[in-house]
Amino acid sequence: MALLSRIDPMVRLLAAAIALALVLPVGAEWRGAAQFVSNAAVFLLFFLNGVRLPRHEVMAGITNHRLLWPLVAWCYGAMALAGWALWQGGQGWMPPLLALGFLYLGCLPSTVQSATAYSSLAGGNVASSVVAAALLNLLGVFITAPLFSLLAGGQEASFHADGLLKVVGVLLVPFILGQTAQGRLGGWVKDHRPLVTWMDRTSIAIAVYVAFSGAVEQRFWVKVDNAGWLWLAGGTALFLLFGHLGAWLLGGILGLDRPNRITMLYAGAQKSIAMGAPLAAVLFTPAVAGVILLPILLYHLVQLVLAAPIAARLGRG
Repeated sequence: MALLSRIDPMVRLLAAAIALALVLPVGAEWRGAAQFVSNAAVFLLFFLNGVRLPRHEVMAGITNHRLLWPLVAWCYGAMALAGWALWQGGQGWMPPLLALGFLYLGCLPSTVQSATAYSSLAGGNVASSVVAAALLNLLGVFITAPLFSLLAGGQEASFHADGLLKVVGVLLVPFILGQTAQGRLGGWVKDHRPLVTWMDRTSIAIAVYVAFSGAVEQRFWVKVDNAGWLWLAGGTALFLLFGHLGAWLLGGILGLDRPNRITMLYAGAQKSIAMGAPLAAVLFTPAVAGVILLPILLYHLVQLVLAAPIAARLGRG
């Protein structure tokens, strides 16, 4: 129990959602209702994000040009192209949807909570960490789906223009509504932070459960052979190395001071399951989403394992 309590709560919840999908997947007769519940949970997630993200923090953080705009270029430029390279390089070597999952991984924004928390532990610029991660996620609502569509050719994984309409309706609209309700609900959200955090995590877990239920119904283990699992592990390791080493070196090339360089490392290298799972649930059918999510799920779990020792090492100077 002591070991279990040290595992990140989000990791435990994701593991439980995947295990439940494997043992008790949503049947075909309930899939429509489950997808509705998943979309409603995603709507709530982005509404709460809108309430929680102060507008003045975004405006203040935008002035840190030396950090923010290179970070945006790294996240949606270099990391997206790295995902594209793994997708292209995996053609013929791994299952097509699994290879496409690396492209999807590359197009996702950074995490918010863990990137900020570990940046703080490592001695990074906490204020810039909050703003940078928040700005990347805000831009992700607008950028991730079109960027993925552009790099994938707009024809992969049943991705069509109506997917963009779903993004607007399920992600962008609730975020805007949350921003407008900030004055009325901001205090309540702050006063009930533990409850809101669990609502966030539960929304993500529901999206993962529905996606993996569809994949289990389609027997995804048949689509991913033994070689495919090895390619998943190897590709994730390469992506982790590129993300962390590249973000750290970029901070040095830009001449950032140590706190901002640490912020660049965590905000630039980490990828967000909080955006990845809900967006996949909106864009793809559950059978497709379950396989496409495999790279981001593994990346997310491993990045949390690596984050603590890296923070401890950087914190010692």
